[in-house]
Amino acid sequence: MANRLQVIYIEDDALVRRASVQSLQLAGFDVAGFESAEAAEKAIVADTAGVIVSDIRLPGASGLDVLAQCRERVPDVPVILVTGHGDISMAVQAMRDGAYDFIEKPFAAERLIETVRRALERRELVLENHALRRELAGQNVVAPRIIGRSPAIEQVRKLIANVAPTDASVLINGDTGAGKELIARSLHELSPRRDKPFIAVNCGALPEPMFESEMFGYEPGAFTGAAKRRVGKLEYASGGTLFLDEIESMPLALQVKLLRVLQDGVLERLGSNQPIRVNCRVVAAAKGDMSELVAAGTFRRDLLYRLNVVTIALPPLAERREDIVPLFEHFMLDAAVRYGRPAPVLTDRQRASLMQRDWPGNVRELRNAADRFVLGVADMPPETGAGDDADNDQTLKERIEQFERAVIAEALNQTGGAVAATADRLHVGKATLYEKMKRYGLSAKGDTER
Repeated sequence: MANRLQVIYIEDDALVRRASVQSLQLAGFDVAGFESAEAAEKAIVADTAGVIVSDIRLPGASGLDVLAQCRERVPDVPVILVTGHGDISMAVQAMRDGAYDFIEKPFAAERLIETVRRALERRELVLENHALRRELAGQNVVAPRIIGRSPAIEQVRKLIANVAPTDASVLINGDTGAGKELIARSLHELSPRRDKPFIAVNCGALPEPMFESEMFGYEPGAFTGAAKRRVGKLEYASGGTLFLDEIESMPLALQVKLLRVLQDGVLERLGSNQPIRVNCRVVAAAKGDMSELVAAGTFRRDLLYRLNVVTIALPPLAERREDIVPLFEHFMLDAAVRYGRPAPVLTDRQRASLMQRDWPGNVRELRNAADRFVLGVADMPPETGAGDDADNDQTLKERIEQFERAVIAEALNQTGGAVAATADRLHVGKATLYEKMKRYGLSAKGDTER
């Protein structure tokens, strides 16, 4: 808030105004005093960074008029009202109408300073959240939903850009929590079908007896309890995108029917022989190797070929550690906006600790950790290795090397791959840094002597 007016003080009594302005200035605030609401009007603008302190009783427009104007023009700006003894009930009503606080005359300078300080903290939080919303919007324009700087994520973004405008079926392969649905939604939102439905079905969550009726719909009387017509997911997604998560869980009998719909573009509801044309793009997601399921006879080879025109592989976070910090910071911004909290700034140690952790729950676990951190209910850095069986098998030397690699990788990212700047940041010689980079398989980008 440097070089921006912090306090607009409106008081018609020149002695009180001068004393109050001086007290606030001595406390370090940037203050402007005005004798009337009309005189202060030009200083109250939409991006006012500070707070307004106004006497209730003024010549011309009153402090209550100032409050009403602020509620209309700058609703987030805190208004503190100064009142005489006889105006307390009026001030209490003003607080119900949106005033931040009131101060009763005569008041000590400390009371004024403390009230202004608290109001400014609230105003700073509001302005920060506005900035966070703009930053999130900017991120979504550049790379909607897909956050990261690793080569794997760059490849994912390229595939999405190339494939989204087409109707090609896509199979997304990745562990639980890796963000497969986010990729599916990005494919939909960047496609010509973006204005049509995006229907997500978790094949692993549907009981097998309900699978066919959920996917194909049914007519009244098709089975016991079918009292009225129901449109199935395939029909509802027509014109848009159908996302089939955990496709490996789909029963074999339904795989045959789904294949027929994908080949012919026609389905029949349960209890009906009437063909219904459907035209939906199918994006499927799976964890594990689908070819193994085909070999085991639990998934049809011809359906896999139909779904697997393009494969997008989404590696776990443990294999793309350079994405962990950008993702965590993005999730912190999002959580700060949702919860109305300031976004913390990570230290270098916290960044390194985040990168050291394997995050077996992947993006989902990382998002939850960011939420807890913003809410102040979790310490940072997170307990690395706590409860992770893989970490329990590591020797001390292996853990130290893993931590050192994470620190160097993050420092390289922060300096844009400049080896000289990275060496200065880590307080090591360039020769030592080169040796460690070679040992850990890290590479610099661009001019390494910058």
